[in-house]
Amino acid sequence: MNMLSQKLNVLNTFFRSYSHNFGGNFYATTPIFYVNGAPHIGHLYSAVIADAICRYQRLLFPEVSEFIRLSTGTDEHGTKIEQAATARKTPVMSYCTKISDMFSEVFHEASVHHCDFIRTTEQRHKEAVNHFWNTLFERNTIYLNQYSGWYCVADETFLTNSQLRLDEQSGVRYSLESGHPVEWTEEENYIFRLSKFQSDILYWLKQGDHVRPAKFEKILLDTLNEPLHDVSISRPVNRVSWALPVPNDPSQTIYVWFDALVNYLTSVGYPDEKYTDFWPPSVQVLGKDILKFHGIYWPAFLIAAGLEPPKQLYVHSHWTVEGQKMSKSKNNVIEPNRAAKMYTMEGLRYFLLREGTAHSDANVRKLEVLCPRGLVCDYCNVKALRILNAELADTLGNLLSRLCSKALNPRQIYPRLHTAQLREILKTDNGRQLSEVLQQFEAKCTQHFNDRNFYMAADVIMSTLHVANRFLEFSRPWELKLKITDVDIDKRVCLPMPQCDENCLKLETILAMTMDTLRVCGIALQPLVPILSTRLLDKLSVPYDQRKWANLNHHFVQVAEGAQEPPLEACLNRTNLILFKRIISKENDTNW
Repeated sequence: MNMLSQKLNVLNTFFRSYSHNFGGNFYATTPIFYVNGAPHIGHLYSAVIADAICRYQRLLFPEVSEFIRLSTGTDEHGTKIEQAATARKTPVMSYCTKISDMFSEVFHEASVHHCDFIRTTEQRHKEAVNHFWNTLFERNTIYLNQYSGWYCVADETFLTNSQLRLDEQSGVRYSLESGHPVEWTEEENYIFRLSKFQSDILYWLKQGDHVRPAKFEKILLDTLNEPLHDVSISRPVNRVSWALPVPNDPSQTIYVWFDALVNYLTSVGYPDEKYTDFWPPSVQVLGKDILKFHGIYWPAFLIAAGLEPPKQLYVHSHWTVEGQKMSKSKNNVIEPNRAAKMYTMEGLRYFLLREGTAHSDANVRKLEVLCPRGLVCDYCNVKALRILNAELADTLGNLLSRLCSKALNPRQIYPRLHTAQLREILKTDNGRQLSEVLQQFEAKCTQHFNDRNFYMAADVIMSTLHVANRFLEFSRPWELKLKITDVDIDKRVCLPMPQCDENCLKLETILAMTMDTLRVCGIALQPLVPILSTRLLDKLSVPYDQRKWANLNHHFVQVAEGAQEPPLEACLNRTNLILFKRIISKENDTNW
């Protein structure tokens, strides 16, 4: 058997276990975020995507929820960080700690439930990087040599000619991706034999589903149509001093991207044997700007070390502000804490997952119609306000308030379904439509959450709530209430159940059907807005053990056909609740 065949057999053992569904421990990661500046909504977007993925997994497989792991953290080495600390006249380590704490605080406020927040300045990470480096060195995949190429200081990466554009007037070359200038660099570096692993990376990619959405898989495949060149993975210490030293060679420091990628191993305990409990990662969430590092370098490093590549890279595009990428130079960076002052952090989280699409940059221009004439539409303040008010405050929140009002529901109960009345209601167009929508609800939500299309899951949830609102309007339960009540409504007492007439039973059935719609929507909303959905389910007194994905069902048809006993009524939580307060924007408040 030739060498390539042997490698392919090894790779096959890596890929056979891959599945969309849970088949053991589940490990998700975000990128670790560079601490050369404060967090912005692009960083938060990566984090809430990964958190929503893990929350969905915990709902889907509650019996093994403790084995579902999320890692995030900060990348704290490199020239840019040293420069940022110097500019602020702050010791580098103090600067790193300050910015890292800002990321940790934002993620906490946004309910990003991570199991580990790693910093690349930690001792455990230094030990993991040293072990990983030594493994590659012992396997003869690292060698010392002269290296030359175009280097981008701002991006801290070498670029090929195909990744550059030349300004004819100035003669300066720039990165096509970032727009930052590059400089020709010649120096002695440690080199990784990337070219040796091109066929392995290609094989990994062609197994399918390892990079999603598919457009990013194609980008990598196009890159691999050209020969890969060996890549520098160290810098002379006199050029990059704020970095981990190369083992046994203090004259060189480890390339920041090599150092950063190893964090995913550090987080699960590498090199101790326990790391294999969670390796390889089930899904790694990342922005499209770091696709090359995760889709080419990272699998090559891992295969070279005899480790399995990730099961899936989930790549997302960028948020834009007024059609342009956020940047400090344009002074258009949207900071989560400032945005949350207007929208709440839960509202901001919903907006990011509701409006962000992984396959295309979230561009405010596509919804400029929402913005009144003359208003600057940056990240669109008005668009966010209208979406949150329309969906969370009105469609969801107002429906809950109406069902729990003491005028309509004086006994403050989650009523039971009454079979005869249910059968009659299901014969109406609106009753039948609500039942049909709920019958499709679980399958549609499951598909969209499996595909990580959170905006489509939100579409399904909101369209279902619209149907529930129409059903309630059509049913006119307030008229039934007037007919059955002959006591003083101000006393908030209802006729005892044995004395209820048919209208009373119909009213309770209408309320029960609509509350059941709220219940299943609340369960499905948990990965998107965990705090808000918890408050909703608490108000409906849904038991904690009945908030799992397996509880995304309704009982209308089974009860109507006599195949199932209707659930018993329950008392609502008596806490007064405004689920999501409408956002009132001051007329001149156009910016954050």
